[in-house]
Amino acid sequence: MSSKPRQPVQAAATTFRIIETLHELNGAGVSELADELEMPKSTVHDHLQTLNEAEYLVKRNGDYHVGARFLELGGFARSQMKLYQIASPEIEKLAEETGEHANLMIEEHGKGIFLNKAKGRDAVNLDTHIGKRVHLHTTALGKAILSKRPESAVDEVIERHGLPRVTEKTLTDADELKSQLAEIRERGYAIDDEERVAGMRCVAAPICDGDGDPLGAISVSGPTNRFNDETFRTEIPKTVLSTANVIEVNMTYS
Repeated sequence: MSSKPRQPVQAAATTFRIIETLHELNGAGVSELADELEMPKSTVHDHLQTLNEAEYLVKRNGDYHVGARFLELGGFARSQMKLYQIASPEIEKLAEETGEHANLMIEEHGKGIFLNKAKGRDAVNLDTHIGKRVHLHTTALGKAILSKRPESAVDEVIERHGLPRVTEKTLTDADELKSQLAEIRERGYAIDDEERVAGMRCVAAPICDGDGDPLGAISVSGPTNRFNDETFRTEIPKTVLSTANVIEVNMTYS
């Protein structure tokens, strides 16, 4: 991971804080945003106006919202990724075969990013969307990726982002996490038992390059009442591992 800049550009840092806070608040006016950020209204107003004029924000009913122009940048970045191109058809097949959610995740800056997802016929509604960033330790996808990283890289992620609790079952102890990562390396897949979303279970497998380094991970997730022990521990892992193998082969020879 890259180190922090020696001399951060304060104006740029402020702009991104405003964008991220608008995203978290799902839109806000100048006063609300200034209070949230503990910044002068004039400063916030100037940044909002600049972003609005550049078409990265939209103003509706007096509040500013993150605009769809960000989709152009994110969509372009995603379209250039070989993993996205190769894995996406397999993610669709995985969702169709299982009837549940199928997901593709990559890691950037120590966070997991949902690169693609598909919904099967029985999939429930979730908070995940393409581009959503999550803590790696809270998901089977993230743990699958971490299992292929050296311990020093895992330590960097923990030092940078911590191990915050999301549900009652989230792993928050570094030693316990590392123990799970060793088990994942041994069996080849990771599980998430209500660790990010209560009532949901997930099975994930890493996607690696020819050197064994992780490119990302794929998963299938479903509600606990359908992901009983037999399905959760046997059927879904076989399906996910098979799909991961197909993607790895196609990545190698495409």
